[in-house]
Amino acid sequence: MTNGLVIQFRRSRRSYTPRHFLIEIEGIDSRDKAKQFVGKEVVWASPSKTEIKGKVSAAHGNKGVIRAIFEKGLPGQAIGTECKIADSTETKSTKVKK
Repeated sequence: MTNGLVIQFRRSRRSYTPRHFLIEIEGIDSRDKAKQFVGKEVVWASPSKTEIKGKVSAAHGNKGVIRAIFEKGLPGQAIGTECKIADSTETKSTKVKK
């Protein structure tokens, strides 16, 4: 598990994408290091303990920021808060096939 900081929506000059967020990770300062996180799962926990899950899709820029796509959009209060980044195998539960 690695901690990350939600820094902003993915946005352009006039619009933003509500499910895409930029996340900064401690100790990651280059694009090559950020690419190692692609495909990992991101979990943001709200103050009411509900979790919103997402997946790292790509590196963003050259300074080690990653882009994550969440299953539903995070609230605006999530900006500046921490999230957890884990291997997708760590957070998946085993499902019984019928």
